[in-house]
Amino acid sequence: MSKNVKKLDEAQKTRLLAELHRDVAQRQRGYRERALKLFPPLCARCAREFAGLRLKELTVHHKDHNHDNNPPDGSNWELLCVYCHDHEHEKMFLGQHLSGSRAEEATPVATFQPFAGLDDLFKKK
Repeated sequence: MSKNVKKLDEAQKTRLLAELHRDVAQRQRGYRERALKLFPPLCARCAREFAGLRLKELTVHHKDHNHDNNPPDGSNWELLCVYCHDHEHEKMFLGQHLSGSRAEEATPVATFQPFAGLDDLFKKK
């Protein structure tokens, strides 16, 4: 740790405390706080319940992946634990990756027919 720590005077402390209170109030008006008030503290995927300090592991997932779409009724949100939320975004990433240039290339048509002529073998006996 550095020994060059500056001491704050009372005016700086007061200003810093006011900024912290403003930031907390702004976050509480944010969509996460609203979602936590609207929905029970459960992960919508794995149904684990979160309370106390573990509540921070519960995240808000935007169903349409648009973080600007925050309707007041919460219809675009679902609460997911951090693991399920990561999995959800990984699915989206893989979907975009697989639909890229490789998926658009022409896939050769299979011409081998392993059961061709099988009827003829049974008819001979």
